Amino acid sequence: MQIAIDLPNDFVGMQSEQAIAQEMRLAYALALFKESRVSLAKAAELASLDIYGFMAACKAERIEIIDTSRDELLREMQLFSEANA
Repeated sequence: MQIAIDLPNDFVGMQSEQAIAQEMRLAYALALFKESRVSLAKAAELASLDIYGFMAACKAERIEIIDTSRDELLREMQLFSEANA
């Protein structure tokens, strides 16, 4: 799918069309991922990045990649430890 938007000429002159399109894809992918509407892999694909590049973008935007609290993680570790004892 292709989406067209109108941008003021002074904004377009600052960057190439490809750079603007890449920024828009990344911004949209970050927004979808932050809202839990797509997986990390799908968001990375949408942004045309590998997983690590997308994770770096998430870090730069302070978007958490793992949605698990400290207590939940400790509980999981305890259950895993008990199951393997």
